[in-house]
Amino acid sequence: MGTSMFESKIKVQIPILSSDSDEKLLFAKQMGLKNVFVMFRDEDSNYDSVMRFFERCAKFDLTVNDAGNVNMYKHPSIHLGLPERDEWIAKYNDFNRVLGKAGIRVGYITWDQGRVSTTRFAVGEHTRGAVGRIVDMEELNKRPLFFDREYEKEEMWNNFKYFMDRVLPVCEEADIRLALHPNDPPVPTLEGVCNLIQSAEDYKRAFDMVGNSPYLGMKFCVGCWLEGGDRFGNLLEDIKYFVERKKVHIVHFRNVSNTLPYFEETLLEDGYMDMYKVMKQFVECGYDGAMHCDHVPDFTEGCGGKESAFAYSTGYLKALIHGATAELNAETGKK
Repeated sequence: MGTSMFESKIKVQIPILSSDSDEKLLFAKQMGLKNVFVMFRDEDSNYDSVMRFFERCAKFDLTVNDAGNVNMYKHPSIHLGLPERDEWIAKYNDFNRVLGKAGIRVGYITWDQGRVSTTRFAVGEHTRGAVGRIVDMEELNKRPLFFDREYEKEEMWNNFKYFMDRVLPVCEEADIRLALHPNDPPVPTLEGVCNLIQSAEDYKRAFDMVGNSPYLGMKFCVGCWLEGGDRFGNLLEDIKYFVERKKVHIVHFRNVSNTLPYFEETLLEDGYMDMYKVMKQFVECGYDGAMHCDHVPDFTEGCGGKESAFAYSTGYLKALIHGATAELNAETGKK
């Protein structure tokens, strides 16, 4: 009989907005969740408002593991090095100080042109009649420059270094770690802006650039790995590599129909990847951070719409964790 048994400590979440009602928090509790992540509006990003929201969550036995303000961590002034960059970095730092004081240990950063680029939201061949996100690079590549000019690779890396030099000391002071999301879709350039994180090697460059500071980690977006395919990296090997180095703070768990240049976001069981195999790797490697389905195809409004879609996908995710944990323990017991 093996002596080491697997016990998954993955913290399953759903997304919550600071403007959401108590009914949404009750919904999370009814799904059997103990954890949520929160996107805060600008007007809710002060310490008193954050604490009031946490108190609301506590009434439903929910813990906030990580949080962000999308207007701050996706602001183009920061990413493109525009004249207001220092002002927005100061706002970003102030908010991270608020989160740290409130007891949140993980915050967000994404290095892109301010949004997730998408061709359309529509019923696709692989979405079972639901409206899902569809990306077609043939269409995206025809789009004009989104900003005033093109922004090249080394310029974007220099902007990233400028930002890191100014925020990581604050993160250390506030004891908050940043989770860096890859570019989605992970292609070299979108609408004239070079994408910073489009492969596992880019993550390694980012970590090396800050001396492998423990205050910079990643949102491991399974969907982006699958969109990029082999060009992004070897998914299962990269899970092991980054989890073992304590670089994975959050996992986005999502399947897609194909690798680029075209994909549709699907239910977990409908894409090209066997998501049970992916989950088993996370459990076997001992990942103990947050995990959630980041995007889901929208179900029909008459039967709950997006909320029922998240409930279905989150239940499926929880079942994968349970099954992977049970199988690993059975395998251990046979050794």
